[in-house]
Amino acid sequence: MAAGLAVTAVALIAAGPRNTADARHGERTRGHPVADPMRQQRRAVEWVSAPVRIADAATVRLLRSGDRVDVIAAQDTAAGGDAEVVARGARVTKVPDPLDEAAGSGALVVLSVPRATAARLAGASATARLAVTMC
Repeated sequence: MAAGLAVTAVALIAAGPRNTADARHGERTRGHPVADPMRQQRRAVEWVSAPVRIADAATVRLLRSGDRVDVIAAQDTAAGGDAEVVARGARVTKVPDPLDEAAGSGALVVLSVPRATAARLAGASATARLAVTMC
């Protein structure tokens, strides 16, 4: 039994923490894994500015920088059409001055959203009318 305890003690000492000089030279200690800083950076959400044309210009005039909105895409079909939320809690970063309200083509608003949401917004704006609801 004493021999077993001695072997266990030697194994624990060999696997135990190393001194800080070894750690500074890029060697990892055994035991708990160290988080990979590059992997953590890749997981971070990348936020982008997405200009979005909202169908109802009067609704856009109610918005101010810092407001949170949900963006809804409504399909125009003869049978009614479906509505889908394409962005939730998007932050309004800018409400540009309208260039020509007489055109009836809605109004522009700039939203801060994750890159994937910006892609969904761009796709939805090509095939549907966009509306916002204030959060």
